[in-house]
Amino acid sequence: MMGTPKAIGKSIDDATERMRMDARCIFQAGLHAVTAADAVRRHCRRQGELLQVGDRTYDLARMRRIIVVGAGKATAAMAQAMESLLGDRIHDGLISVKYDHVAPLEHIRIMEAGHPLPDSQGVHAAREIMTLAQQTTAEDLLIVLLSGGGSALLPLPAEGVTLQDKQTTSDALISCGATIHEINAIRKHISAIKGGRLAQAAAPAAVLTLILSDVVGDDLDVIASGPTVPDASTFGHCREILTRYDLDRKIPRSVQDFLQKGAEGLLAETPKSGTHGWHHVHNHIVGNNSAAIAAAAEEARARGYHALILSSRLEGETWV
Repeated sequence: MMGTPKAIGKSIDDATERMRMDARCIFQAGLHAVTAADAVRRHCRRQGELLQVGDRTYDLARMRRIIVVGAGKATAAMAQAMESLLGDRIHDGLISVKYDHVAPLEHIRIMEAGHPLPDSQGVHAAREIMTLAQQTTAEDLLIVLLSGGGSALLPLPAEGVTLQDKQTTSDALISCGATIHEINAIRKHISAIKGGRLAQAAAPAAVLTLILSDVVGDDLDVIASGPTVPDASTFGHCREILTRYDLDRKIPRSVQDFLQKGAEGLLAETPKSGTHGWHHVHNHIVGNNSAAIAAAAEEARARGYHALILSSRLEGETWV
């Protein structure tokens, strides 16, 4: 016997509400998997003077100083997690975050800066971070925290390039539809800190980079423009990008000339895997798109759904 229209309607409403609640919980599970502080805590453990990060163990008793630096929109929360782990073992530190993306910290300083377009505050922060790296020794540990937006928040122009030049270039690249790989290839080559230069400056100190990836595919040299990773791109690639998007008339002459000189071999390339020792550097991803999707799928299965992950590599326009 069929139910009354009123009963059927209520049953449909109840099922819809249940699915709505399930969808909300599945979405939240995915977000929780990549929440900055929780992601750091899941991958980092401390037992006494031993810090375990993935398959690496750091003996803190052998470290003269621990310095924490970083950049990104979620980096303040990552820094909070590191302070909860290391406390007053942190000697000094500085992170660059987007305006209003701050959190209470005791041992690590915060500077707010511009994103997505870099500003003078970002330059100031990047310069101080580079100075901290340059002052480290073989007895120190430099911990670098990176999250989305890290590239714009570490704007240290190369010699001969101004902040305004970088701002104009970044704006042109973002507006023309270039991919994040292409944008960051140019960012790295007109920077004094990106493209592996931060790790190079810190050598021979141990460098541990914790990364919350916002890049499809998790290419380490692209996330935040890879300040602690060998750079796979070249000045020649940068010139090709300018030609591909017809940018020569849209970016400053100083940037064009700088990239051209580099392509002609008149400027030193960014550090490559074969031209710089990287044994002192460990880059570790603590959260990414795949982790979020996997957590969402697990929650969906726990709620009785048949979950199938189709892809973690879909891309589209992002507005920030």
